[in-house]
Amino acid sequence: MSKKQLYLILLIIGTAFWGIAYSVTKLAIREATPSTFLFYRFVGATLVLALLFRPRISMAAVGTGIRLGLPLVAGTVLVTIGIKHTSASQAAFVLGIVVVMVPLFKLLLFRAAMPFKAWASAFMALVGLFIICIKGAFRVSAGDLYSIGSAVSFSLYLLSVERAAAKADIITSIVPMFATCAVVTGCMALFDHSATWLPASPGFWACVAYCALFSTAYMYTVSNMAQKYISAEKVAVIYLFEPVFGALAAYYMLDEELSWRLLLGGGLIFVATLMSEMDIRKKAVVYLQERDK
Repeated sequence: MSKKQLYLILLIIGTAFWGIAYSVTKLAIREATPSTFLFYRFVGATLVLALLFRPRISMAAVGTGIRLGLPLVAGTVLVTIGIKHTSASQAAFVLGIVVVMVPLFKLLLFRAAMPFKAWASAFMALVGLFIICIKGAFRVSAGDLYSIGSAVSFSLYLLSVERAAAKADIITSIVPMFATCAVVTGCMALFDHSATWLPASPGFWACVAYCALFSTAYMYTVSNMAQKYISAEKVAVIYLFEPVFGALAAYYMLDEELSWRLLLGGGLIFVATLMSEMDIRKKAVVYLQERDK
């Protein structure tokens, strides 16, 4: 098995962890404020990875970690607040738009060419997002807006990781990256007068442990290492499994309803993502060659 195939498998496993994390986060922020939950989550991830890798931190690694940590913590904070104001399953599907945002940002920021199929899939995904988010009287909920903002931040994060991984071994920057996230969320908690620092519920600490170990330390480490072998677009496509796991977890853990809007809009985003990765022209040529034999 090649390293690329191994990382594909590890990423798909990680999307299950991420999908479940939406419901776990929803449960956690019922017991405490988002700022303290995120602070403990990132502190836990930082300590675990510092013990695991025992990295020799250089100034270059710290600088890269900070640059990666800022869009990561922005995306995580926004989606956590979004989950507080909307359903876990809906937030998961809205974040699926990352798959389309990555090539769009590549075009806007780096002037990378974007083929017709990418534009077509982007349009389909936006229609799906519209169906999910737009309710009566054409109003978008606050939770959806936070989730869309999170998708923008995560798209920039993926592109930043791709560029950093192409230049150097990114593994040494993972601990400084999570430490940056811990510092930012810690400052947020300090200035949050409603912050709950020591929730009495043992369920809260179980949620922190799950998110710190599986959806943070494991998934982001695997994702960052994978981008040495897999492009940001491909990684974003694998993330498509996340809203599927997220919707299923929310259904079983939170008794959330899978509405027709969520299923139809999420289905369009799913199809748009697959379409963005299909080489239709190549498949057509292969089909014609096979037929003519």
